[in-house]
Amino acid sequence: MIPARYAATRFPAKLMQPLGEKTVIRHTYDNTVATGLFDEVYVVTDSEIIFNEITNNGGKAIISIRQHESGSDRIAEAIVGMDAGIVVNVQGDEPFVQREPLRQLLRVFEGIEGSKVDVASLMQVLNDEQYINDPNYVKVVVDRHMNALLFSRNVIPYPREKSANPVYYEHIGVYAFRKETLMQFTQWPMTPLEAAEKIECLRYLENGVRIKMVVTAYMGVEIDTPDDLIRAAKLL
Repeated sequence: MIPARYAATRFPAKLMQPLGEKTVIRHTYDNTVATGLFDEVYVVTDSEIIFNEITNNGGKAIISIRQHESGSDRIAEAIVGMDAGIVVNVQGDEPFVQREPLRQLLRVFEGIEGSKVDVASLMQVLNDEQYINDPNYVKVVVDRHMNALLFSRNVIPYPREKSANPVYYEHIGVYAFRKETLMQFTQWPMTPLEAAEKIECLRYLENGVRIKMVVTAYMGVEIDTPDDLIRAAKLL
């Protein structure tokens, strides 16, 4: 499921911006389908413009009935009547979606240990200080079992002791959840940290749900600003 809101705060209409020969949202949709990992792939949107962009080019899309604060809420509305076990949320502004990171993400649900996982997400190592300090890049810190401890737009961990050489991880906006856990999420009110940071997965942590993090070598570009679109065009 690919939640796709038209009126993004930082970069309005970013998903409909041209990137090479396609729009950003079509790159995301087509690359997600091309992984071959999913029974169904849908764009879930509040916009007829995005809906038409996908369906007129042979894709599947769903129009949201209600207004939603988060992509997870938007997806939950769309899947309520679907027979689904694991639901993957690929953000609409991730045009460089690749098979291997998503395959790694799905594997954490396998086996005895996987049966204990309710939510999982991706992260990549950040080395560039410019991006470590950029609030548009959400950082995550994890425990020794690779469960998320905290997500923040601020620099975490703060390098008070320079010689410690901490590793910085960027949270990639791709999640996988068990359907029942996602439906629970929608029943909880927005939490204080989530409201302050505008990071929806903090709602899980504040309600005691662990998020298993998977390190990937994915080095694509999330489209949050016009500068990101320029970087994406160069990468493409």
